[in-house]
Amino acid sequence: MNLFRFLGDLSHLLAIILLLLKIWKSRSCAGISGKSQVLFAVVFTARYLDLFTNYISLYNTCMKVVYIACSFTTVWMIYSKFKATYDGNHDTFRVEFLVVPTALLAFLVNHDFTPLEILWTFSIYLESVAILPQLFMVSKTGEAETITSHYLFALGVYRTLYLFNWIWRYHFEGFFDLIAIVAGLVQTVLYCDFFYLYITKVLKGKKLSLPA
Repeated sequence: MNLFRFLGDLSHLLAIILLLLKIWKSRSCAGISGKSQVLFAVVFTARYLDLFTNYISLYNTCMKVVYIACSFTTVWMIYSKFKATYDGNHDTFRVEFLVVPTALLAFLVNHDFTPLEILWTFSIYLESVAILPQLFMVSKTGEAETITSHYLFALGVYRTLYLFNWIWRYHFEGFFDLIAIVAGLVQTVLYCDFFYLYITKVLKGKKLSLPA
């Protein structure tokens, strides 16, 4: 644990809470990609199956439970509780183009060819691209609500802070995880254009819009 990882976890948690509050308070999931949320639920489930076999710390266990619970709660809200407000017409990204390649890559490139390790690797690869349906939806509708923009920005900050976490661990601990670093770089790059628009528009009180 270091400051960058801790702040990254807080930013990630903030993003999830912002999304849940947005849906619950507005009683609507308009503008939210259900497909991205399903992918995140798959990510956390695959990554944290070791919850029952590998105890690291109370903090680690609590964060795993929170991530899994929140991701499935979000999916439930979108596809059941507030299903009438879900904009399926714009949430049309073909997620099989993300799931299949990342699953195959996890089988081919991993640290250890065991079920839990392959699932962990799959979750790392899938998380790096899981936001694409949401970004695709925003680009298709042409704009995003302010709270949705805050959610996406917090997610981007989480990934950026985790890159600094890997740098810190390599410098002070000699630890280097190429799979996590490359996947993190890919995910951060996907947010770059959004970061620019967020800083130049949302923080100035304007509605964020992406080119369709």
